[in-house]
Amino acid sequence: MGLLSFIKEAGEKLFGHKEVEQAAASNSPDLSTLNAQAADAIKQYIDTQNLGLSDLAVVFDGASGKVTLTGSAPSKEASEKATLAAGNVASVQSVDNNLTVADTAAADAQYHDVVSGDTLSAIARKYYGDANKYMVIFEANKPMLSSPDRIYPGQKLRIPAL
Repeated sequence: MGLLSFIKEAGEKLFGHKEVEQAAASNSPDLSTLNAQAADAIKQYIDTQNLGLSDLAVVFDGASGKVTLTGSAPSKEASEKATLAAGNVASVQSVDNNLTVADTAAADAQYHDVVSGDTLSAIARKYYGDANKYMVIFEANKPMLSSPDRIYPGQKLRIPAL
């Protein structure tokens, strides 16, 4: 799937991202430990999404804000959701998805960066021409989204092909 960029300041706060950034800026010897702890937190978060991934490995580089994913995904959808789960974490600026995908038949999804004032209905109108298709976007981003009304600026959403 490759490299996808995210807004560094937006997202789930899973670990002490300020500590990681300070350690990276000062070349602290603690950086490798903090990177490993952050990678573990991101992996646990992806695992809670129940995407059916196997042999998932996560590497985090606090200096660049880059996450690298390896392992196997059962589908493009699961692979794309893993990327979003990792990327929508505070301090993550990019995700390099190197997951192998078992079923590559599905079309690649588009992505949308949420801005202030966005709603799933407005996003559905933009991509599908029909605001009532907002549930397609909601379903495509579950379980990372718990409600169609809970999106936030800076979040990246998966927009599947119809």
